[in-house]
Amino acid sequence: MVRALIKSGLLLVLLLLFRCPPKLLPQDSVSTPFNTSGSVVIDGQPTPYLIRHLPVSSFPELPAAIQGQLNLRGCLIPQTYEAHRPENVVHASLERPGSSDWAVLCSARGTVSLLVFFGSGSSQPTTLSSAPETERLQTHDPSGVLGFSWGIDPASPQQVHEGQLGMRHPSPRLDHDALADTLVDRHTVYHFYLKSAWIVLEMQD
Repeated sequence: MVRALIKSGLLLVLLLLFRCPPKLLPQDSVSTPFNTSGSVVIDGQPTPYLIRHLPVSSFPELPAAIQGQLNLRGCLIPQTYEAHRPENVVHASLERPGSSDWAVLCSARGTVSLLVFFGSGSSQPTTLSSAPETERLQTHDPSGVLGFSWGIDPASPQQVHEGQLGMRHPSPRLDHDALADTLVDRHTVYHFYLKSAWIVLEMQD
């Protein structure tokens, strides 16, 4: 009798395990990229691509007001094909020395926008540039599948100074950060906020 009860109990446990698989923990679902795939025509041939995204919640360091604005826009944060950690969210002093500002690549409805939020202003961002996601793709491995190639990073005054070494007329030494706007393995543009306007810094070729 006891053995029969034990066997029936084990059978019930096994049935429950197979019928009710364990759910993912919240942190597991948050850390899973949201992929977009498809194909574009290059030289008359369809070429596949894969773009990985992360939700805004993957960047808990973002202030709540900025997270709210990004979520209202339906933003996901695109990741470059070479990303090994969450990227394309930048915290730096972009407005002036010591300011606390943020720059974000926001992907929404197939378009990626470079947004800058100044800590001193409203939560409404400035859009520095935007482009369809499919215009920011390139090959990166033997598979031939295209990956996302647009990335942003902070650029300190020292980094900009080193990048201008050898120029005949380099910029005066900066007093706050610039924003490096990069197409991976191609080129980088340095945006700098000066006298209430954004300029592009000249750099050594």
